[in-house]
Amino acid sequence: MLLEIENLTLLYGRIQALHGISLHVNEGEVVALIGANGAGKTTTMRAISGLRPVASGKIIFDGHDVTKVRADLRVIRGIGQAPEGRGVFPGMTVQENLEMGAYSRRDRAGIAQDLAMVFDLFPRLRERQRQAGGTLSGGEQQMLAVGRAMMTRPKLLLLDEPSMGLAPMLIQQIFEIITRINEQGTTVLLVEQNAQQALSRAHRGYVLETGSIVKEGSGQELLHDPAVKEAYLGVA
Repeated sequence: MLLEIENLTLLYGRIQALHGISLHVNEGEVVALIGANGAGKTTTMRAISGLRPVASGKIIFDGHDVTKVRADLRVIRGIGQAPEGRGVFPGMTVQENLEMGAYSRRDRAGIAQDLAMVFDLFPRLRERQRQAGGTLSGGEQQMLAVGRAMMTRPKLLLLDEPSMGLAPMLIQQIFEIITRINEQGTTVLLVEQNAQQALSRAHRGYVLETGSIVKEGSGQELLHDPAVKEAYLGVA
């Protein structure tokens, strides 16, 4: 088991955002976390990456308790994230943004190898490598955010709403690339409002409602669950 979350609670001031959630991600899986706006999906991701302190519970990553480990040290241990809203550095070039992903690494040959891998995954970024990040389209910025996270050489890639604001054709492309990243050996935890795409590509999934996990199962089980279909897939 690569990631295990045990009874996690998290507070925003006096508001309890997560109510003792437990989930796990096995090595080599794509796991989807779906739910409505405000369900606690992004909060869960921020807790895993160390951007939000937790009130109680445990986060075990790669056999180690990282609950109180700083966010930057979690990156070094192998947790990479493409955040909600992309977080591209607008004044830096595409290549500089990607190099920022490797800021904690010293293996120059490995960094060059991973840069070539990102350009292979996202040929558009190779074409735009001297262009400022802020001048890219929404789809290109999403590619850049995922590419930058891959430059950390993650064992676990956290993807927070990768399809948000993208045209249908680009959504399909982003999910195909996520599948390819997973097939190349990277474990993926995916937060996504596009439940159809997420569950059709996930090995397993969890449904989050108001800070609690209410359902779990294989991607296909959740995809065909009547309650999930009605709530998240627009099918009665």
